[in-house]
Amino acid sequence: MSVSRPLIYVCIPAHNEERTIGVLLWKIRRVMREFGRDYEVLVLDDASTDETAKVLDRYRRVLPLRVLKEEYRAGYPSAVQRLLREALDRTSYPKRDAAVLLQADFSESPDYIVPLLKALEGGADIVAGVVEQNGLPAPRAVRVARRMAPWVLGRAYGGAPVSDPLSGFRAYRLIVLKKALAEFRGGPFLETDGWASNVELLGLVAPHARRIAEAPLTLRYDVAARPSRLSAVRTLRGLLRVRRERWESHTREGKQ
Repeated sequence: MSVSRPLIYVCIPAHNEERTIGVLLWKIRRVMREFGRDYEVLVLDDASTDETAKVLDRYRRVLPLRVLKEEYRAGYPSAVQRLLREALDRTSYPKRDAAVLLQADFSESPDYIVPLLKALEGGADIVAGVVEQNGLPAPRAVRVARRMAPWVLGRAYGGAPVSDPLSGFRAYRLIVLKKALAEFRGGPFLETDGWASNVELLGLVAPHARRIAEAPLTLRYDVAARPSRLSAVRTLRGLLRVRRERWESHTREGKQ
């Protein structure tokens, strides 16, 4: 791999995703080849009981893929923590390299990785995907969580450095993550569950970012191979835990 260009770590938590993980990896391969950037895919197999592990093993031969495994189900926040720490452990150039978080169910298309990375290359330290459903269907739990989140978070939601703090589809410059996680000394840094942990993560990292940008994203639940696992009740309970989050002042940049 070239040492003159940024290395992108595409981080994917996966639990029982045998129907989509292979297609997702192939699409990532095509997108990154066409975009012309060096990359590595990091997948956390979160104690899958289906054929996810076998599918991942086949794809090791055709793209730069590293698979991490959990023997017992850890859950989304723990998977995100381990993936981001793995990216930090593997990078030699944290000021240059970046991590992108992506769902394994194909609801987030790898095509959206490109505008995130372009915004990073334009000088942003964090680029957040902002969901615009544009009339496309979404599960009831997702609709409820998104409708109630601003009310639960109150002014903390309106003061967030991005207009959609619930979205987990983001790109982070690794130096910003490194600074944010230093105080935890290798310990857990996310305490909330589900989508609420996306808000918590943003609250931890945003104060260390010089610039934060946004890019539009449409979630395609109609092409996902399984129902969304989001629990509106669990998410809203998690948001109650982070409702006092105070965002450092940032100017929201226009969508890329």
